[in-house]
Amino acid sequence: MATKEKGLSGALNVRSQGCGSETLVLGHGYGTDQSIWDKITPLLALNYHIVTFDWPFSGAVNDHSLYDPLKYSSLEGFADDLITLLNEMHLKAVTFVGHSMSGMIGCIASVMSPHLFKTLVLVGSSPRFLNSDDYEGGFSNSDIEGLLSNIESNYENFASTFASSIADPVNSVCVDKYEKCLKRMRPEVAHSLAKTVFYCDWREMLEKVETPCIIIQTTKDTAVPHSVALYMENKIKGKVTLEIIDTVGHFPQLTAHLHFLQRLQTALST
Repeated sequence: MATKEKGLSGALNVRSQGCGSETLVLGHGYGTDQSIWDKITPLLALNYHIVTFDWPFSGAVNDHSLYDPLKYSSLEGFADDLITLLNEMHLKAVTFVGHSMSGMIGCIASVMSPHLFKTLVLVGSSPRFLNSDDYEGGFSNSDIEGLLSNIESNYENFASTFASSIADPVNSVCVDKYEKCLKRMRPEVAHSLAKTVFYCDWREMLEKVETPCIIIQTTKDTAVPHSVALYMENKIKGKVTLEIIDTVGHFPQLTAHLHFLQRLQTALST
C-alpha cells in the first residue's frame, strides 16, 4: 500500500510503496509526472522499497509557487531538491532511476552528496542535447529555437507535435500519455524548463561521477542518439553498464515495460 509524505515530500506528491531492504527512487523527465512509472512500480514493489515523486514543473503539483524559474535555470536546482527529499525521508545509499533530464540531475546530486547514492540508473539521459562540431546531441540550434517558438505561439500544437516525435509514433497509447502530461504543464513553465534542459551542457560533470551507473537506452530514440549513450559510457568516471532495449522512442518504461524491468533488475542484481 502506498503512503503519502509531508513537508517538501508532501508538496512534491512523494509516494512510498513496497518493503524491500533496497530503496529505488524514480525521477521522471520533462513534461511528465510520476505516473510515467505506473506500469513498473507495482512489480518493482514486490522486491524493493519504491519512492516516486513529481518535480515542481509537473502539472500534477498543485502549488505553482514551487516552480522558481531562477532556481531552475540550472539542473543544480533540481539536484538540490533531490538531496533535500532524500534527507527529509532519512534515505541514503539509494538507487536513483532518472529518466531523461532526471538522469543528469541524479549525476549532479551524486557529485554533491555521494553518500546518498548507491547506484544511478540513467534512462534515455543526456548531458547535452545541442549538436556541436565534435558532438551529436540530437538537436540543432534551429531545432531548439523552433521548439521554443512553438511553445510560445501554440502550446497545444507543441504538445501534440513533440509527443509524437519523442514517443514511439506507432504506439498511440504512449503518445497520448505523454501528450496529456505535457498539456497539464503551464506553457510558461514548459518554455522556461525547455531552455534549461535543451541548452544545458553537463559533459564535464560526467568525469566527476564516481557512483556506479547503469545506462538504459532504446534502439532508436530521436531525443537521445545512441552516440550519446556511448559518450556517457566512456566519460563517466565510475563503473558503467550499458543496456540496450529493443524498442523505439524515449519511454521504454511505457513501450517495453517488461523488458525494461527485466534489464533493470538484472543489472541491479549484478
